[in-house]
Amino acid sequence: MTVDFLANIPSPPQAVWQLGPLPLRAYALCIIAGIIVALYVTQARYVRAGGDSNVVWDAAIVAIPAGVIGGRIYHVITDHHKYFCADCDPVDALRITNGGLGIWGAIALGTIAVAVMFKIRGIRLAPFADAAAPAIVLAQAIGRLGNWFNQELYGRPTDVPWALEIYRRVDEQGNYAPVTGTSTGEVLTTVHPTFLYELLWNVAVCLFLLWAHKRFRLGGGQVFALYVAGYTAGRFWIELMRDDEATLLFDAVRVNVVVAVVAFALALLAFVVLGKRYRRQVQEGRVDAEKPAADESSVNEAATESSGAD
Repeated sequence: MTVDFLANIPSPPQAVWQLGPLPLRAYALCIIAGIIVALYVTQARYVRAGGDSNVVWDAAIVAIPAGVIGGRIYHVITDHHKYFCADCDPVDALRITNGGLGIWGAIALGTIAVAVMFKIRGIRLAPFADAAAPAIVLAQAIGRLGNWFNQELYGRPTDVPWALEIYRRVDEQGNYAPVTGTSTGEVLTTVHPTFLYELLWNVAVCLFLLWAHKRFRLGGGQVFALYVAGYTAGRFWIELMRDDEATLLFDAVRVNVVVAVVAFALALLAFVVLGKRYRRQVQEGRVDAEKPAADESSVNEAATESSGAD
């Protein structure tokens, strides 16, 4: 007698629940959960580095909306054919609740917004970026669960034991509604769960950053640069596995593959340059390697006192 074991990963039966007139979206809940975790992890790491915990919450106030806007802008630019065509409604580009946020744009604009705030307030950005890097990639891992609920961003069809089942979902009228509908139980296909691959990769990157930061005493923005390099390295091979609709460059290469390669190269360059700059600052006494987030004036005062100068 043989026993068959169901090893495939089931998709959730739905991704949206109605609480009266209010739609409760799993994707949004996953993003919010990721943000909350990221804030508390960043706060713990930044305070341990000598920073002010209030700075973390101030940064969140500008980073979160800037990240949402940047993510949407990137999505609309790279998928412009969905919003600007003969049969398209350009207003849909503003409807974030319909889905579509690009992590590249979110990180880029969020980082720029925080950098501007820090510049205005005279706060060093590098220690904060290094404290936040592991938290950001961990938040991305949590956010990927939203793609599981939405049955989106999956890979090519496969029959591996851990294949993801994609269900047919319909609305109350029986119309096909892959995101907002409810599963009928019909399996349309089984695919590579690339959301899970990226989730696991991001967790691994988070752990690697925590280890590397302590093991090699990285600073000056190196941890953040290493985060970008680590994330893009994984995104490169995961992107090659995806089978969903995407904008192609040269009619052959997914745009996110190209972005991953460019970002990876720039991140490695930044890691080397920032490392040399940070070591020079430590040697000159401009930065305290033990408390890199401490204000430079405090570091200089401590150096002066220790030298016995009047």
